[in-house]
Amino acid sequence: MNHSVKTGFSFGITSAIITTLGLMVGLQSGTNSRLAVLGGIITIAVADAFSDAFGIHMSEESEGKHTPREIWQSTISTFLTKFFFGATFIVPILLFPLTTAVIISAGWGLLLLGIFSFYMAKKEKERVFKVVAEHLLIALIVIIITHYLGDLIRMLFG
Repeated sequence: MNHSVKTGFSFGITSAIITTLGLMVGLQSGTNSRLAVLGGIITIAVADAFSDAFGIHMSEESEGKHTPREIWQSTISTFLTKFFFGATFIVPILLFPLTTAVIISAGWGLLLLGIFSFYMAKKEKERVFKVVAEHLLIALIVIIITHYLGDLIRMLFG
C-alpha cells in the first residue's frame, strides 16, 4: 500500500468510526428513533465521506509536494474507506433493537479502532498498549460526550 492510499485509509477509518459513533449515540439518546439513527448513518456515510475526501484532497494539494496522481489516490482512498466503514454501522441497526444496536456498534467501532491502532503501533515500533489505550480513550470520550449531548437536547427541545 503506497503512502497516498495509507493516508486516505488511516484518516478514513478513524474518521468513519469516531464520527459515526458520535452521531449514532447522540441521535439515539436524543431521539430514540431508529429512523433518525439510520438516516444519520446513511447521511454521514455519504456526505461526510465526500467532505473528508475533499478535505484530504485540499490538504495534500496545499502541501505542494504530491503529484496529482498521489492526491487523487488519497482522495479516493479516503472516500471509499470512510464510506465503507461508516456503512458497516447500518447492519446492527437493521438487525437489533435500537439500544442494543448502538451498544453493538460501539463495540464494533472500538474493536476496529483497537485493531487499527495495534497495527499502527506495531508498524511504527511504538508501545502498543499506550497507542491503543490513547485511541480508545478518545473514542470513549466522544461516545460519552455525544450521549450526554443527546440527553441535553432531548431535555431542552424534546
